[in-house]
Amino acid sequence: MSEHLPPAGLNVRGTVVVLPGRGESPLTYARFGRRLAADAYHVHVLPPVPIVPGGLAEALDTLAAAVPADGPARPLVFAGSDTGAALFAALASVAPPDAVVLAGLPGHDRRQQGEWEDELDARSHCPVHRGVLSDDTAVTRGALAEAVPADLLDAAYGSASDVPHLLLTGEADPIADREALARLAKSLPVARLATVRGAHHDVLNDVSHRSVAAEIVSFLEAVRDGSPVRPFVRTDAGTW
Repeated sequence: MSEHLPPAGLNVRGTVVVLPGRGESPLTYARFGRRLAADAYHVHVLPPVPIVPGGLAEALDTLAAAVPADGPARPLVFAGSDTGAALFAALASVAPPDAVVLAGLPGHDRRQQGEWEDELDARSHCPVHRGVLSDDTAVTRGALAEAVPADLLDAAYGSASDVPHLLLTGEADPIADREALARLAKSLPVARLATVRGAHHDVLNDVSHRSVAAEIVSFLEAVRDGSPVRPFVRTDAGTW
């Protein structure tokens, strides 16, 4: 696990636990963690949790044991990507945090075949992130070609957790099932589905990563403010 701490002298505004997806490592989310930490959130990036068909219960037990429990500053927010998003969606139904961010939640039977360059194109067009993925020896190439266990996705898309959810999907994500995501957002008691223009599967680490991080911080601040979740900034008029 890696940690990103707020700058000295700032009061910690909450705890964000990040779970990578297929083929990724904690290093994959170093930039994302630093950005949230700069806004005074304490960020923990967990190692990926392996899951095999029929092993959902064991994976959730492993994940629950890995989530920091030593008095994290509230709110405690789960933020997962790809299978990390699916696992956190499933865990939120049995061990609820204060809020959940689901990024790049894959659809059933959606995968990316091809060479490494094809996988990179499906993941992100950010040159810095592509370099991180290519240079990190802990990254497993070809991971997006692996099928996500159906029972995991069934649990994720069948979640009825009543904590606030922010769902993020890339407009150009070839692994997303937008109809299923829309149904999930409508079925959850408190949820918002946001589509990132031009973004690919690694929506937290694509070209628009700054705007995505700002959207997440806005969500975190709204969660901190209490229920019902309301954004602090609204547009009353404009021409764009």
